[in-house]
This record gives sequence, C-alpha cells and structure tokens, in this order.
Amino acid sequence: MSGFFKSSIGRKYAMALSALFLMVFLLQHFAINILSVFSPDVFNEASHFMGTFWAVQFVLQPILIFGVIFHFVMGFILEIKNNKARQKSYVKNNGNANSTWMSRNMLLSGAVVLAFLVLHFIDFWIPEINVKYVQGDMSGLLPSGEGFRYYEELVHKFENPLRVGAYVLAFVLLSLHLLHGFSSAFQSIGANSIYKKSMKGLAQVYAIGLPVGFIFIALYHHFTH
Repeated sequence: MSGFFKSSIGRKYAMALSALFLMVFLLQHFAINILSVFSPDVFNEASHFMGTFWAVQFVLQPILIFGVIFHFVMGFILEIKNNKARQKSYVKNNGNANSTWMSRNMLLSGAVVLAFLVLHFIDFWIPEINVKYVQGDMSGLLPSGEGFRYYEELVHKFENPLRVGAYVLAFVLLSLHLLHGFSSAFQSIGANSIYKKSMKGLAQVYAIGLPVGFIFIALYHHFTH
C-alpha cells in the first residue's frame, strides 16, 4: 500500500477518489441547505436527523474529516511535484500555452477553499459539537425550548455582510477549482476518455451550478432577514 502512494499514478488515483467522495458530500450538503430557502421546518428536521443519527455522527463524519485532510495534503504534495516537473520542462514548453490558469493554480484555489472550510467549521461545526457533546444537549431545540435551532442559527450567521462576502468569494474560487478538478478526477480513474463529452458537460453543470446554489442560499438569507 505504501508503494501505491509513492507512485505518481497511485497518488493521482487516490487524489481523484478523495475528490469524488468530497463532491458527493458537497451535493448532499447542498441538498439539505437549499431546504432552508423553501421550508425552514423541513430543513430543521433534516438537520436534526443528520446531527443526531449515529451512523452519520460516528461513521460518516470521521470519514469526511479524514477525506478533507487527505485530499488537501495529497493536493499539496502533487502540486509541489508538478511544479518541480514544470520547472524542468519550462525551457521546452510554454506553461501558459499548454495549460489553463486554473490548472496551474489549483494550490492557490485549494488553499482559499481550505480557509473557507476552517471558517465554516468555526461558524457551524464547532458550535454544534460543543452543544451536543460538551453541553450534552442532543435535543436540537432553541434555548427557549421551542422549535429546532438550526434554521435560526443559519439565518443569524448570514446577517454579517463581511461573512457573506467571504462565503461568496470562497464559492467562486471553489467553482474554478471544481472546473478543473472534476474532469481531472475522472481522467485519473480512466472514465474521462470513455465519456469525454458527457463528463465535460456534467463537470460544467456541477462546478458552476453547485457553488452558484450555495451563493444563492447565503444571499437569500442575508437579504430576506
């Protein structure tokens, strides 16, 4: 197994699988968050289920955290090795002519997305862990004891225009990151060459549509509350 990760192909394959896993999580995360626009009650119920169901909390959540850490660490390793390879071939090739700006700056966009994840954890995940496992309150209710608190907390976080601006910027860069990363992930596992046209269209829909959806959620709550 260690030899697999030491090889260039092995690292790219592992990176691709972690990327695909995180993209599935993003889609699931969006599916729940968009409910807050249409039905606060349904959003509260879905959030409470995800926040208390044992399989999500003690199986999927640790896997997700590991996947995030693994993806970014592997991304930094691959970027460093790719930069070294580019420097060796720079005399023969014009980097700007042979690759897109996004493919040459995945490390930059990835670093910004990672910073956003830290903000997101501070805003939502850490307070949730504190309430449930430090204070020992698994009810999900408001301090008054009436109704679930998830929707109220979401709306409160999006009141600050600076925080909303940070979210919008992060999702714009996430879109750019995904535009290259989606097709690259499928190419690494060999699916891109088989379904090239379909994968290109799906990549564009996902990489643009999903971040735009998250931006819409943030702006909707900012301007309607």
